[in-house]
Amino acid sequence: MANCNGSTSAKEFLLAGLPALQNYNNLLFVLFLSFYLLILTGNLAIISVIVVDEKLHKPMYFFLSNLSVLDILFTTTTVPKMLAIFLVDAKSISPQACFLQMYFFHSLTVTEAFLLVVMAYDRYEAICNPLHYPVKMTRRMNIQLAASAWLMAFMVPIRSIFETSILGYSERALVYHCFCDHLAVARAACPSPEAHFQKLLGFAIAMTISITPLMLVVVSYVHIILSVLKISSKEGRSKAFSTCSSHLIVVGTYYSSITLAYASYLTSMPPDIQVLSTVTFAVLTPLLNPLIYTLRNKEVKSTLKKYILVRIPSALRKNCLP
Repeated sequence: MANCNGSTSAKEFLLAGLPALQNYNNLLFVLFLSFYLLILTGNLAIISVIVVDEKLHKPMYFFLSNLSVLDILFTTTTVPKMLAIFLVDAKSISPQACFLQMYFFHSLTVTEAFLLVVMAYDRYEAICNPLHYPVKMTRRMNIQLAASAWLMAFMVPIRSIFETSILGYSERALVYHCFCDHLAVARAACPSPEAHFQKLLGFAIAMTISITPLMLVVVSYVHIILSVLKISSKEGRSKAFSTCSSHLIVVGTYYSSITLAYASYLTSMPPDIQVLSTVTFAVLTPLLNPLIYTLRNKEVKSTLKKYILVRIPSALRKNCLP
């Protein structure tokens, strides 16, 4: 801020990383590299089994594969740069790369919220309207719902990202974060009414985009619960609830981590706590999603076991035979 003497655009941004933990950068590198590899492996495994196993060619698993693709892209947007900071102190990032990273980070965050709504709608149709489900949830309808979630989400951050990019910055602006988060970059701008407005606008958009999808998910599950309670068979009720349990846990994980991030800013916690809360959100949900769906979903779990324990070893043996 002290170097904002008339400069209108940054030549580079400097990412602060995690100053409070800078003595543990090697440990952080190993930890986040492990998380990243687990995220890639888990989500690629889910995508692979859904593609190759015809039994999983259902709307629920189509949307799950979209969620896995999203989690891979989401972490790839931020984690490699974080690893470079922890390993070789590569804190410098060009303004173009910074705003591009910011755009993808926030677009993919919104995409996940929208996909969770689409998945809740799919469960609503499957449980509340089972006779019409095959007619409504056609392949074309599934593609349209998923495409709508991706396209709308990628439109939402455009205005705030563009307006943040034209704020005034010092030539070497310090961003107190591990990656280019909107609020952190807006705080790095030179003091001005426009910069203050961007902080408020970004926070307002984030809250709206979080609360609105959550309310739609809640409405869907209220209808689902009311329908399930009408089922006379205890076994039928248990089966209906079991099809929703994985999605509900994913929704809970997503909104718990994002609430933690928002709460850290609302309560004016120390900057390092704010950074850690956002980093937790950026890594926790992509890490847990494949674990939740493989441990809680019998079809996915059994298919993974079949390919890992039977088909892959069988294929390897055939290739090794003369």
